[in-house]
Amino acid sequence: MSIETKIDVPVMADVVAKGETPEYLYWVGCAGAFDVRYQKVARAFAKILNHLAVSYAVLGKEESCTGDPAKRAGNEMLFQMQAMQNIEVLNRYKVKKIICTCPHCYNTLKNEYPELGGNYELINYTVFLDEMIRMGKLDLGNNPFKGQSITYHDPCYLGRGNKIYDAPRNVIKAVFGEIKEMKRARSSALCCGAGGAQMFKEAEKGNKEVNIERTEEVIEAKVDKVASACPFCMTMLTDGIKLKNQEENLQNLDVAEIIEKALEL
Repeated sequence: MSIETKIDVPVMADVVAKGETPEYLYWVGCAGAFDVRYQKVARAFAKILNHLAVSYAVLGKEESCTGDPAKRAGNEMLFQMQAMQNIEVLNRYKVKKIICTCPHCYNTLKNEYPELGGNYELINYTVFLDEMIRMGKLDLGNNPFKGQSITYHDPCYLGRGNKIYDAPRNVIKAVFGEIKEMKRARSSALCCGAGGAQMFKEAEKGNKEVNIERTEEVIEAKVDKVASACPFCMTMLTDGIKLKNQEENLQNLDVAEIIEKALEL
């Protein structure tokens, strides 16, 4: 079992105590904090931020759930309680720019916090990475995936929800060169099956799970890798790959992990 090396991640309270104001707040999200698989994605993105010498910080223990699952499940009161608590913390630190690796956090902070007094500039990490690549700040001359093919699964809250389709594809193409699109992609992409709080409840009646249907489309694309940009999607696709016994033939990687590996961080 490999031991992960410690990453120096600045915490907002410590940075502010020194009299400094970071340019970005990296919103880690519940998955990045607690889900073992997605912790690797949060680590990968933090490594990239450190590699770029970006002025950023995380809230650490002061970060709470955005309230997205509560709102999707219909508990508006709990959502507003969670949101107001977060807004109080964010405003106390005078946060202006927030980078998210979770589309659900991104969507909630961007589109639902303003009416409660939380007004911030939200940046999805794929858009941030795309910009860094275009500015020449990330040297991606190394391709650790040479000879391998990849497809990309559009997360609902990133694609249809916020019209972010090109940025993640640009980032993947910067390493792989090309993407093999699935038959349902972009605005017509199939949901992974976890959105709308479905992640936290029993499956409804039907003859097939949504994530199995989507995994079958990935398999049909005949690729070595499937890229995702959402913790919910990663869980559902990874489970689908296991259930279809394709673990030796197919791997799910997050967009941040692709860049991390290309940079050999």
